[in-house]
Amino acid sequence: MTLNHPDFAHWSEQAARWGARYRATLPEQAVRPNIKPGAVLAKLMPSAPEMGEDMAAIFADFERIIAPAMTHWQHPRFFAYFPANSPAPSVIAEQLSASMAAQCMLWQTSPAATELEMCMIDWMRQALGLPDGFKGALHDGASSATLSAILTMRERALGYTGNRTGLSGGPRLRVYCSAEAHSSVMRAIWFSGIGEDNLVPIPIKGPLRGADAGALATLIADDLAAGYTPAGVVINVGATGSGATDPVAEMVAVARRHDLFTHVDAAWAGTAMLCPELRGLWAGIDDVDSLVISGHKWLGAHPGAGLHFVRSPHDLNLALAAHPTYLDTPGQENLVNFSEWGVQLGRPFRALKLWFLLRSYGLEGIRAMVRQHIKWTNELYARLAATPEIEIVTKPILALFTFRLAPKGVDDLNALNLRLIEAINDGGRIYLTQTNIDGKLVLRMQVGSYSTTAADIDIAFDAITETARRVMN
Repeated sequence: MTLNHPDFAHWSEQAARWGARYRATLPEQAVRPNIKPGAVLAKLMPSAPEMGEDMAAIFADFERIIAPAMTHWQHPRFFAYFPANSPAPSVIAEQLSASMAAQCMLWQTSPAATELEMCMIDWMRQALGLPDGFKGALHDGASSATLSAILTMRERALGYTGNRTGLSGGPRLRVYCSAEAHSSVMRAIWFSGIGEDNLVPIPIKGPLRGADAGALATLIADDLAAGYTPAGVVINVGATGSGATDPVAEMVAVARRHDLFTHVDAAWAGTAMLCPELRGLWAGIDDVDSLVISGHKWLGAHPGAGLHFVRSPHDLNLALAAHPTYLDTPGQENLVNFSEWGVQLGRPFRALKLWFLLRSYGLEGIRAMVRQHIKWTNELYARLAATPEIEIVTKPILALFTFRLAPKGVDDLNALNLRLIEAINDGGRIYLTQTNIDGKLVLRMQVGSYSTTAADIDIAFDAITETARRVMN
């Protein structure tokens, strides 16, 4: 049935009240539902209804079928992946944005959205200590920003001819990144047509598991001698597996010697650079060409809000912008049309949630949260490091470390740790994810939820150690 204005107001209010109850009761819920694949599908109608249904029935089914089968990303003990924070001010902004349902592809289609986006990018540029020359746009996430960067480095290396002539018969391009890079880099290489065989892995070294800049220089020289065309370098600052961080300044210096485009993936760790004392982790950032931070991770903007900063918007436009007549704005020149700064033409109003968030918490409020999360991470690391049978595999980088259960006399530690993480997550008290470090299956621990408290860190320690004792017996 069609909702009239009073009904829309009523059900919007019901949704808001449900959301408030949901968040208030999250600590009492299991972080991840203990259900089998197909359980939700079995409860859904096999085909769409021919006639409209009453909103009360739809809402009731949402509460009965959907909500109980969700993994709770806003849970205070969500320690898996990276946080996908969305505190209340950001949610309210998203509700307003959804009500307007604006298409923000051009300045003329949403003037306020475009100009607020320009402002939010500059607020964040200043807050992160980036140089004046950086501009940027908001994407749905780091993957889209990385694809935009890879397409730009491709076109730049080809003299901006690839979009017109294609890659067939052209030079074989090469892009370089460490094996710790996020899978979005590999996917961008696929989608850009460069090809997986031309993504060159850089050896890693040191406690930060960063790329070896000397090895990068050798790889580039070897490729040039072989007749390849190096196009760009992707640099990690806080990679997903263990927080691996490359030596940014050294990597950029090597790239500059060969006029290569540099893109930094700081999707998670970039938020920590709001704290001036942590910026040594990305020393050299002023000289990169492109940088992405996921504002919907640690920062707290409702998903998605990928902050893509670039040194030269002109290069981005040359690689990505199309100019059909129907997208012109007659009578206006030198407008910023953010659809020309990325791969999406259709764009929602993303800047509003950042505006609400930054004004509600203030930069100092977010810095305080980041510092607290890092403190708690180090405290939990120390407690686990002192626990018999627990092996720390990688030490904390910001608010992330990895560990595993490693009792003596067990031949297959990977299988044991797979059982451990399955048991921890099935228990519901906390939620962790795993990664592979030098052939070892290890558990990742990251602290990043706005709602986490010191008591939740104690619960995490208990859940890990109690479950570890159980799986060893």
